[in-house]
Amino acid sequence: MGRHRSASPLRRVAQRAVAAVVKLAARSAARLPPSVGARAGAALGEAAYRLLPGRRRVALANLALAFGPDLPARDRAAVARASFRHLGTTAVECCRLFLGRPGEMLAPVRVEGVEHVKAALADGRGAFYLGAHFGNWELLGASRMLTGLPLSVVVRPLDNPYLEGVLARGRERYQVRLIPKRVAVRGIRAALARGECVGIILDQNAGPHGVFVPFFGQLASTSRSLALLALKTGRPVLPAFIRRLPDGDHEVTIEPPIPLVRTGHREHDVRVNTARFTEAIERWVRTCPEQWFWVHRRWKTRPS
Repeated sequence: MGRHRSASPLRRVAQRAVAAVVKLAARSAARLPPSVGARAGAALGEAAYRLLPGRRRVALANLALAFGPDLPARDRAAVARASFRHLGTTAVECCRLFLGRPGEMLAPVRVEGVEHVKAALADGRGAFYLGAHFGNWELLGASRMLTGLPLSVVVRPLDNPYLEGVLARGRERYQVRLIPKRVAVRGIRAALARGECVGIILDQNAGPHGVFVPFFGQLASTSRSLALLALKTGRPVLPAFIRRLPDGDHEVTIEPPIPLVRTGHREHDVRVNTARFTEAIERWVRTCPEQWFWVHRRWKTRPS
């Protein structure tokens, strides 16, 4: 909050302008027929693949690190290109989700495994969802409208507060409570006390303060937050993922809770449980590698 308040007047004007342009473009994209929007999104991703060489190199390097010689260079390029096209399609879908007709994007979504989360919430003390930047993860949050189950998600607000406002209003449109990362512990405790699910995404580089666990056979710095919270609260952690199907529909899968390891040695337990969470993410990414966020430098921080 202090960062936004201290921004210079010129910076605030620039931020407002960027937010206005993005919102205008998003409203235009939201009006496109679904089939046209899908083609426009794929074309947008194709353009990004060609015009953003830095991000293209990051994606290709990540794929080489993850799959090694099992995925030849030509196939890595094909997956990277498909990933960019997927992200473009996802962006247009999110325009429809947040600014189009309410509920329109939920029509082609089906949810499996609701019984697992209902069982986890039966005692009224809440539960955790383990998520990732996989499939259309914004649609995953909105899909709570199909289950009627309460949901809060931990988010890192954008640096542009005006753009963040547009995104926040879109998420709240589907009655998703937002927990800013800077007050995450307090917000999570309140959400659990209300008997809600709390969604935490766990597939980004956590820097030098993360715990290093294997991801595609390479040690990756991963946030220890979910393991610490699960161990402290005793609440179950259920993997929840969404994937785009070949026909353009979406399928949400909520899996049974991942069994927590408790030995009484905190650092050991944090590491082992974080590794288990990461294994679940890797398992899903392997099913549809083109639907994961390869443009992020997941292995940026290396063990000393």
